[in-house]
Amino acid sequence: MGGILFLAHRVPFPPNRGDKIRAHHLLKELASIGPVHVGCFAESDEDRAGGLDLSKVATSQRVVNRKKPLVLAGLEAVVSGKPVSLTAFRSAALDNWVRDTIASQDITAIVVFSGQMGQYVPEDFAGRVVIDLCDVDSAKFEGYAAAGQRVWLNKREGQLLAEQEENLARRADATILISEAEAALFKSRMALPSMANVQVVGNGIDAAFFDPQTTQPQPEISARPGPHFVFTGQMDYSPNETAALWAFEHFLPAIRAQFPAAELHIVGRNPTKKLLAYEGMDGLTIWGEVPDVRPFIAAATCVVAPLLIARGVQNKVLEAMAMAKPVLLTPEAATGIDAKDGQQWMLCQADAKAMCQKIAELLDGVDNASAMGKAARKFVLDHHDWGAMLSPLRRLVSGHELEASHAA
Repeated sequence: MGGILFLAHRVPFPPNRGDKIRAHHLLKELASIGPVHVGCFAESDEDRAGGLDLSKVATSQRVVNRKKPLVLAGLEAVVSGKPVSLTAFRSAALDNWVRDTIASQDITAIVVFSGQMGQYVPEDFAGRVVIDLCDVDSAKFEGYAAAGQRVWLNKREGQLLAEQEENLARRADATILISEAEAALFKSRMALPSMANVQVVGNGIDAAFFDPQTTQPQPEISARPGPHFVFTGQMDYSPNETAALWAFEHFLPAIRAQFPAAELHIVGRNPTKKLLAYEGMDGLTIWGEVPDVRPFIAAATCVVAPLLIARGVQNKVLEAMAMAKPVLLTPEAATGIDAKDGQQWMLCQADAKAMCQKIAELLDGVDNASAMGKAARKFVLDHHDWGAMLSPLRRLVSGHELEASHAA
């Protein structure tokens, strides 16, 4: 086939956070199909440095520095009647590059990663269009509003994004969601679901990288008695911040009442002022950004993911499972991963007392944690290999699934 235009809201290098990990693997898979031309945004020096790695994969690229203040994006959104998510990622320079690339290259398909980038697909483009929404962003903002967070703003964003998502799905030849649950939710919110070709392409895990046999535990944590509970993620992301605050206020006091030496470790870049205000709390360490998350997972007695609001598949959960660690998580964090409670992880509502009971049962036997960790790693090896997850992409981009459906 001809060239592929890949539009992503962040530089997919380095692949060190959930959205960039997925974009990174999508890009690598697309590059195995045909020449890829990449348009994306950079928000940091790390993103800009990633442009060098991007140039080794992309036939051509345009990385635009995203410097628009959120206040300005909000004003533009109010004036234009659009979601802030779109105006925040609006760039005339990127729009011009997209049109020039389509005009000068043999582009037969456009793959859009994340709904913000759908605005760059020209109405008159005649090739294939594949939109990877990942999860239902509009539902996430509605969840924020329902939780009392910036109610008017998030309710507006949810409503406008829902319209945008449905319009994109009607425009696209295929719309990708990250799990069957997200796909079902998306279709249930559409006025005309029959107008969209909704497909599922799940998240994978690089189990060779997240391998407990090649990682030494973080020495400071290992030197202390524990048990140790580790929560990883981008800590200025609202669902992670909310989960961490809940853990500080409810989980940590409850688990230390049962295990006085228990410690909670928050590992991830950009912890917010709300989180940092808890520094010095007994049993709590906020590590911030670390060069490699694996030693912290390796040092954990148990990885926790007490998310109260979540969309899509959580990479933090897959990473911990690949590292053969027992994971204690809420149903919100479990979406899209079909592991079994009590075998490959511990599933529990956000109830500190119930979570402590689960942990007590885990630690009651010498081999319980090890057995659950081994079962967790086997599960992700069997069900979440990136190659298997991305296998539908070739036919979606080429249009061969249409031939298959006609033949059937």
